[in-house]
Amino acid sequence: MQRQVRLKIVWTPPRVLVAGFAAVIACGAVLLTLPIATRSGERLPWIDAFFTATSAACVTGLVVVDTGTYFSWFGQTVIALLIQVGGLGFMTMSTLIALVLKKRISLRERLILQEAMNQPSIEGIVRLVRRVVAYSLTIEAIGAALLTARWAFDMPFPRALAFGVFHAVSLFNNAGFDLFGDFRSLTDYVNDPFVNVVAMGLIVLGGIGFIVISDVLEYPKRGKLSLHSKVVLATTAFLIVFGAVVIFIFEATNPKTLGSLDAGGKILASFFQSVTPRTAGANTLDIASLRQATQFFLILLMFIGASPGSTGGGIKTTTFATLVGAMAAMIRGKEDIVIFRHRLAKDRIYKAITLTLFALMWVIAMTMVLSTTEDRHFLMILFEVTSAFGTVGLSMGLTPHLTVVGKIVIMVTMFAGRLGPVTLAYALQPRPEKELFRYPEGKITIG
Repeated sequence: MQRQVRLKIVWTPPRVLVAGFAAVIACGAVLLTLPIATRSGERLPWIDAFFTATSAACVTGLVVVDTGTYFSWFGQTVIALLIQVGGLGFMTMSTLIALVLKKRISLRERLILQEAMNQPSIEGIVRLVRRVVAYSLTIEAIGAALLTARWAFDMPFPRALAFGVFHAVSLFNNAGFDLFGDFRSLTDYVNDPFVNVVAMGLIVLGGIGFIVISDVLEYPKRGKLSLHSKVVLATTAFLIVFGAVVIFIFEATNPKTLGSLDAGGKILASFFQSVTPRTAGANTLDIASLRQATQFFLILLMFIGASPGSTGGGIKTTTFATLVGAMAAMIRGKEDIVIFRHRLAKDRIYKAITLTLFALMWVIAMTMVLSTTEDRHFLMILFEVTSAFGTVGLSMGLTPHLTVVGKIVIMVTMFAGRLGPVTLAYALQPRPEKELFRYPEGKITIG
């Protein structure tokens, strides 16, 4: 008598997140293949539908067809909804629906929310979900109103309203999708201070994370910020200012980018292009026209990305700050990594190193694969892969010309970038077993 073996899948929080995002993408792809989703009434090919749905749900912005000219109002609405669900997280949306229906949030669901929102514990997690939704809708509503008021001067009010809502959702969720057509993003408004400031405000607020927003709003009452908020705000400010200075230096004499602008326009465009690689994907300068040094610098900014608990990707600002702190401590001969008079735990350092190495190996591997399948310049391929992994959406023009294999590689990279390579690894690994012994300590030479 043969023994029947049953494979039982243990639905751990990381696996639920992976399956949930995959389900959202699949539903979005099905809707985008409907004839009503395109202006011409033709069905979007399945591979392109899945690519667009993945890019929207993973709040990236890389596109194989132009969003503004190819999709109908129905298709654009589906993309906006995918961006909203992807930015907040499907578990946040599910919890919101459960709260509206007055259903109880189980312990299991709280654990999944803890994993999705990258929280250290489940304490106050449901309260945080309420705040996340309230902050998101409020900020998006204000951004939509401001952008609508500006664009009402350039187009009929109903169209300006649609543009305002869509771009407020896209910018706050750091998605990078736009409706202006011909893949030109916000390049028509490179000299417009109002559009630039509103867009940068939405991007930064979406990129610093809901925990930090909550912490800042409660500062008048509490009188202090958490260490996490201090690190995020300080690192974000440094990267934006430093990035703007570097871009200004590299591009000030480039006639195809900053060279044709006046002094104010150069400063404005430099700051915008420093903010947007933090996973936003919008641009006021033609990325393909930037100098190679600037393009490579943007790759570094995209790799760092936004902050934990935000709508963005990348290795995150706190990971970058931890690595810099570790390097500084090693150079100074210090045993502890101290940031804002707080010592970081060893497990935080190990996690930062692990996440960075995972991300680096993923980008290198996918770049090597695309270098084989796509007949393009290496820097262009590296830029596209990093943009996908950081869920940024900036492009040097490669994405619309990708082969089928290339599209699949970028789709998987966007998926891994949104969930995080460590979460993906946890979801795919077998059930861990407790170690019953430890090996003797050994020493190797480093450096």
